[in-house]
Amino acid sequence: MRDGSRPTRSRFGRLAAGVVFTVAATLPGAIASGPAGASLAPLMAFGGDFPDPHVFVVGGVYYAYSTNVAGVNVPVMTSTNLSLWTGTTEALPSLPGWASPDRTWAPTVLARGNKYVLYYTVTQTSTGRQCVSVATAASPAGPFTDASSGPLVCQLDRGGSIDPQVFTDPRGSSYLLWKSDDNALGKPTVLWGRLLAPGGVGFAWWSSSKRLLTQTAAWQAPALEGPTMVKSGKTYFLFYGANDWNSARSAIGYATCSGPLGPCVDRSTTGPWFATNPGGTAPVGPQGPTLFTDVTGKLRLGFAAWNGAVGYPTGVRALWTARLSFANGKPILN
Repeated sequence: MRDGSRPTRSRFGRLAAGVVFTVAATLPGAIASGPAGASLAPLMAFGGDFPDPHVFVVGGVYYAYSTNVAGVNVPVMTSTNLSLWTGTTEALPSLPGWASPDRTWAPTVLARGNKYVLYYTVTQTSTGRQCVSVATAASPAGPFTDASSGPLVCQLDRGGSIDPQVFTDPRGSSYLLWKSDDNALGKPTVLWGRLLAPGGVGFAWWSSSKRLLTQTAAWQAPALEGPTMVKSGKTYFLFYGANDWNSARSAIGYATCSGPLGPCVDRSTTGPWFATNPGGTAPVGPQGPTLFTDVTGKLRLGFAAWNGAVGYPTGVRALWTARLSFANGKPILN
């Protein structure tokens, strides 16, 4: 969400570790524009600043991670009901020696046996570009350790690489999805995917990066970003954020793919699938989609949207969730 001028996060709901915060409220006005049809109101699960969220469920507990805020590299908080959250802690206390602080974005976590694997975006000091790195831990809350000597993926010829998200298909194979940061060079952005190694750490050596989707629609400018995927029936649905993340125009679109590495067809070419209501009612500026199965077995879409003022430095992007299902080959929030 993001280019070289992205503001540094300055707030995290003014919460300290150990504080419990409740902000469950069903708000009216969400729409699923374009081909998806009507939707019901999403839930604002956490009202503090929690951009680029990822929600991960282990043993009936929700672990939520976000882009850095208030000097925390990778904030993590927990809940058993998606409304009452523990205070945030630091999941990644130290960055690798090749990386610079204050620009760690869009974390995603994968479980492999008794190990947890964190993929995240961080600045490569030598180039000043955002790149994707990987860390591991024995607990989903961390502390994660990144012992790398350089980024896992960093497409410097494309302005860098950001927004990693792991997708695991029904057969158990996992893939890393991400965005090349082409808009940092003033070019249309591209979403990518590649098969991960069986242990979940790094890419499978026999795999290669595949282009999934390219920014082409007018409404998507200046960037297509934040990919996340789920399979329904025989179709793979690729959701993404687009437009200006620091505005009410930020929205979510989707594509359909024949496999986890494509080919994919954009289904939101004429407008976003999920956007701010014309009347400006909440949620405003949905962005940073992530998919997870809740403790009842229902699929949910997690995302960030503005809570109160729109735009940094005064606004905060809260964590929202909504039930997601599919009908007639189309996604529906319900």
